[in-house]
Amino acid sequence: MTTKEEKERIELLQGTLDLLILRTLLLGPEHGHAIAKAIEFNSDDVLQVEQGSLYPALHRLIKRGWISFEEGTSENNRRAKFYRLTAKGRKQLTLETGKWDKLAGAIARILRPAKQGGKS
Repeated sequence: MTTKEEKERIELLQGTLDLLILRTLLLGPEHGHAIAKAIEFNSDDVLQVEQGSLYPALHRLIKRGWISFEEGTSENNRRAKFYRLTAKGRKQLTLETGKWDKLAGAIARILRPAKQGGKS
């Protein structure tokens, strides 16, 4: 990856990563590397998921009961944990998506306030 591309990528905040993992697993079970690659691909490589952030997040989500895992074999014929969204995780995804929408709307209103009486 070039230096310019590195500067254009964005590191994720902890809560945001949890939300993106839950959303990714809504599509079906995946192993850790595939989760990271799916987030990167679906963000057009803007969002970068580092192993040092991904695996602690996965463990945190397991502890909360939002995801579970099963041992399996990856497409590279390697042992891997395949993470799956639980029913509790589906409910949490709905809650977290609502919180994100509210937060993003509030930030947008601050960054781009509506013109009032011809003033900006």
